[in-house]
Order: sequence, then structure tokens, then C-alpha cells
Amino acid sequence: MKTALVLGAGGFIGSHLVKRLKREGFWVRGVDLKFPAFSETEADDFVVGDLREQSMVTGVIDRGFDEVYQLAADMGGAGYIFTGEHDADIMHNSATINLNVADRAMKRNIKRVFYSSSACMYPAYNQEDPDNPNCAESSAYPAAPDSEYGWEKLFSERLFLAYNRNYGMTNRVARYHNIFGPEGTWQGGKEKAPAAVCRKVAMATDGGEIEIWGDGNQTRSFLFIDECLEGTIRLTRSGFEGPVNIGSDEMVTINQLVDYVSDIAGKKLHKNHITGPTGVRGRNSDNHLIEEKLGWRPSQSLKAGLESTYAWIERQVHANYDRVA
Repeated sequence: MKTALVLGAGGFIGSHLVKRLKREGFWVRGVDLKFPAFSETEADDFVVGDLREQSMVTGVIDRGFDEVYQLAADMGGAGYIFTGEHDADIMHNSATINLNVADRAMKRNIKRVFYSSSACMYPAYNQEDPDNPNCAESSAYPAAPDSEYGWEKLFSERLFLAYNRNYGMTNRVARYHNIFGPEGTWQGGKEKAPAAVCRKVAMATDGGEIEIWGDGNQTRSFLFIDECLEGTIRLTRSGFEGPVNIGSDEMVTINQLVDYVSDIAGKKLHKNHITGPTGVRGRNSDNHLIEEKLGWRPSQSLKAGLESTYAWIERQVHANYDRVA
């Protein structure tokens, strides 16, 4: 039986990845500060622990694993990473985890670690035009991410690839673009835009209004969780080290995203644009390289993913309201 280690297995992507690997017949160990919030973990062994601690990393990487997925990070949506209030924690916590994991995997002779970077590492100067952002992998330098979160991701990309060069590892690096889906964070400040919009629409009454940060003309693309897992596993098992984008190239404005969700909910809503963190003006996944190297690119439409995501978040909103009532 093949074995896999998922670091960050209590999070949104990690918990879904555990389920996917179990369906493939893997024995899976998951590690996180907490268990998954919305479902029971399917990991064969789940360790609650802090990967910033070297002793914890030594304990959980106590053998060889066929595949290691390093998803653990201090992260969140625009309300968390763009305010500047959490910069020191974000950089310290995530970099410490990655330094610990890369070194311990090398010492256990684990050849392949998948590392989840982010599209936030792309230069802000290439994302000023909302209609024509440049997020091709080759555009990463000269480096100028729009946040300290992006700078840490860039450093950790280089860390794992340096271990490839210096220690004969075959680590894989992907740049995620706004992953969403059921069982993701949907409230509390760390939620991403699709979840935040779904929550706001679910809580609004037909004919009412919802608040949107900025003018709503900033553009993004959003990738459904199942597509993310497929790209992740294909890259991990491929002969290409990356970095490579894993994201959708179906770009929409935030206003369009609100309209999509409102249509799914069957509600007509007024958008109240307010001041708030918005990040870069435009971002969209460039999928030419992943198609060239892996013969694959995401295909599911944004609306299809939003339908199942909205249905799940609507249930959470109603359940939460019923508990309060």
C-alpha cells in the first residue's frame, strides 16, 4: 500500500486531498493544528500538532512516504492578508513550517514534496489592468508581490527547488489561484471571495443589498476544489518540477461573481460598494504551461462550482441562524 503525508490536512484543500488519496487506496497521515471543521477526517492517522516546532515535524515525518503534500500555511482571504496587521505572523509561521518540512524530508530521504504556492507571488505591476493581467509563470521576476504573504510564498518556492538542486530531491511547486468549494471557510475573516459572496447572498433578502469591497471591477479567476486536486496530483506524479499555475482562466469581475451567485439563489440584490482591502486590480491563471507540460487544464465552469458551493454555504448559514435563534 502506498503512503502519503498531508500537512495542513485540517484545512479546506488538505481535507479534500485526504479524501481523494483514500479513494486511490493510499494509507494517509494528516497533520494540522486542528481537525477539519466541517467533516470527519478520513486520514488513517491524524496528528494534531504545530509544524512550526521541529520536534513535531520530526515526529510526523518518521518514515519514508511515497508522497508528501505541504499545504500548511498561515493564510486567508483579502481581509486577512492585505490589511498588514498579520504580516509578521504570516511570514514567520509559514516560512518556519516550510524550512522544517524541507529539511526533515531530505533527511528522511523522501524525494518528492508537493508545495502549494500562491498566485499572490506574482508582481503587482503586472496586475494593474483588470482586463489584461499577466500571470504567466515566466512573469514572476523582477519580483514585486503585493503582500508579505506573496513574498513568503516566493521564498518558499525557491527553498523547495533549491533542495532539488542541492540534495537530489524532486519536489514539485504549484501556484494556486483562488480555490473554492464546499467545506471551505465561509466566515470569520479568512474566507475567500466566493465563500464571502455566497454567505452574503444567502443572508440577504430578495430585493435587499450586500456590501462589496471596492468598486467590484477588480478581476479574478476561481478554481473549484475537485479541479485543484486533479492538477495537484498530476503535477506531483509528473516529471515537471514547476512552478506551474493551478487555476481557472475564466476571469470575472467581483461584480459578475455577485451576479452569478445572486442568480443561483434566485435573488435580485443591490451592490453597496464600500471601502475595503481588494488586492491587485486583475489576476487570472495563465494555463498554457500546465497544458504543455501535463497535457491538462481545468475545464469546469465557474457557475457549476458556485452552484454546489452556494448550496453548502446556504445550509451553513441557516444552521448557524437556527442555533442562534
